[in-house]
Amino acid sequence: MPESLPSFSNSVKLKYVKLGYQYLVNHILTFLLIPIIIALAVEILRLGPEEIVKIWNSLQFDLVQVLCSSFLVVFIATVYFMSKPRSIYLVDYACYKAPVTCRVPFSTFMEHSRLILKDNPKSVHFQMRILERSGLGEETCLPPAIHYIPPTPTMEAARGEAEVVIFSCIDSLMQKTGIKPKDIDILIVNCSLFSPTPSLSAMVVNKYKLRSNIKSYNLSGMGCSAGLISIDLARDLLQVHPNSNALVISTEIITPNYYKGSERAMLLPNCLFRMGGAAILLSNKSRDSRRAKYKLVHVVRTHKGADDKAYKCVYEQEDPEGKVGINLSKDLMLIAGEALKSNITTIGPLVLPASEQLLFLFTLIGRKIFNPKWKPYIPDFKQAFEHFCIHAGGRAVIDELQKNLQLSAEHVEASRMTLHRFGNTSSSSLWYELGYIEAKGRMKKGDRVWQIAFGSGFKCNSAVWKCNRTIKTPVDGPWVDCIERYPVHIPEIVKL
Repeated sequence: MPESLPSFSNSVKLKYVKLGYQYLVNHILTFLLIPIIIALAVEILRLGPEEIVKIWNSLQFDLVQVLCSSFLVVFIATVYFMSKPRSIYLVDYACYKAPVTCRVPFSTFMEHSRLILKDNPKSVHFQMRILERSGLGEETCLPPAIHYIPPTPTMEAARGEAEVVIFSCIDSLMQKTGIKPKDIDILIVNCSLFSPTPSLSAMVVNKYKLRSNIKSYNLSGMGCSAGLISIDLARDLLQVHPNSNALVISTEIITPNYYKGSERAMLLPNCLFRMGGAAILLSNKSRDSRRAKYKLVHVVRTHKGADDKAYKCVYEQEDPEGKVGINLSKDLMLIAGEALKSNITTIGPLVLPASEQLLFLFTLIGRKIFNPKWKPYIPDFKQAFEHFCIHAGGRAVIDELQKNLQLSAEHVEASRMTLHRFGNTSSSSLWYELGYIEAKGRMKKGDRVWQIAFGSGFKCNSAVWKCNRTIKTPVDGPWVDCIERYPVHIPEIVKL
């Protein structure tokens, strides 16, 4: 006999039980206050107007009491508003879009690899297998110096790439926001692997003739998570400098980091990292609250720790042949998972509704007291956020976070499509993902966005944004000419 169909009634009942529990716990204060308000209203109606007037007249107030009470109220209100953190707004942002001449289709990438590594066919085959499973598409871009055979990763070429990427982003942002160079009070540039002298921030100051008293910072060596570290630094600076604008530049310069050796862990970045950059304008001015796209709610930074395994996950090294490149260790996903757990533990109480926090707490107590083998409860972050921007570092990273956070395909769509269209653009990938959500017309007023970034060290950083206004489909940006083609199906393996 054929097997009977599963009982859907039980699963439906459980679903409604969970929904009822969530509604009850999340609105517990309302349910407690309603009976009290009703009881007070009934008592007032029972007394009647004359009795209420008598009670009011029986109260004795003198001038000193009134003045003291008023002063106390004003003092408490002043202290509260002065100690309250300033609101930080994301006015707008712009992402770099490389020209068509910088595209590297799979066929071009493999042809160049065979010519550059002609004495090392195993390395060529390894890169081909990585590319087949990478999740990248045919339109990702590399800087001009990498298109040469052999590549010419000179200092001049690296500075050229930096100027093109950074200046294009800033020009686009200034055009979108109307901000003038003299209006910028704080400048932060993050680029992990290219840290020249003079610095990239000095290059921006000189190019745009920024004010002589600008607060300028140049961050390097912190991997793909540096973009949110820059946002955190900008937030701290905007808290102590009122009525200010902060310009944050997130990028990674690919030119000097192309690897031509045979170490497999160091060949991997050649297949994943691509050109990209973003410029973000932050403000603490109250008048910007109306035109700003987002309001910054939280920034959480967590570090795995200073053990050797964490530091050796993503780092720059020299191989036995004397060639320098980025090493991506096989322990990367393990350490990333541990860093994510630490970050979730920190951000969970800040964003999760009470129903999820109680379930997590009860499960934790049960594992500690009753049975350590109980499966840990994974909070449902879909109740806290409408959109997720997971760093597009690679297909494995996105797959693992989708699984661990129990996200749907739509929740990780922006990350997968960004990886497919632009590749791993390091710290700027989160902004391409946010641009994808906007280009799809999915960002509504009040929506909450969770940006999650991973980087060397090993770091996992988060930023939480709340949408200030319903965002219309942009008429510019990196997705304009291709958004109608997305989402696309990305096969597990693309045979080359």
